[in-house]
Amino acid sequence: MKILLDESEIRKGIHRLAAQLNGRYEHQTLTIVSIMTGSLVMLADLIRCLEMPVRISLIQASSYRGTMTSGELRIQDQMMLDISGRDVLLIDDIFDTGKTLEQVSARLLELQPRSLQTAVFLNKSGQSVVATRPDYVVFEIPNAFVVGYGLDYEDLYRNLPHVAILEPSDIEKHPPI
Repeated sequence: MKILLDESEIRKGIHRLAAQLNGRYEHQTLTIVSIMTGSLVMLADLIRCLEMPVRISLIQASSYRGTMTSGELRIQDQMMLDISGRDVLLIDDIFDTGKTLEQVSARLLELQPRSLQTAVFLNKSGQSVVATRPDYVVFEIPNAFVVGYGLDYEDLYRNLPHVAILEPSDIEKHPPI
């Protein structure tokens, strides 16, 4: 695997995002809705850098199987806190086609938050097929399949402390189960 973002770069990026959020929300309570499972590592690092009161909620949304998206998004929001009248930040690991962020944002807007902003760890260039754009992007990356720092291939590699490009030879080592 070729390392795309090392631990130090990631740490600096998360601190930049936290500084922006600290400036935006100051002392207001912020409800962060994290899309599982890929954004959990980002969530853990980000909340330790935030200065305002924070509520944390989780939602599951997925359309991937292996390295390909099925196009069908499944959303499970049973564990989500009540966000009505709250300032909400929706975070996701990667903005690829944009369909996940767009559909989950639409679902959250139905619940009538006071405000809704979005943040993604990675924005994959040239892949978006929707008009929606994230409000905050930690890193722009090329069109490559990446793993690490919460991102996976067949639920492997999430534990890597860096982001790496998954090569075909890496996939051969761990074929789909």
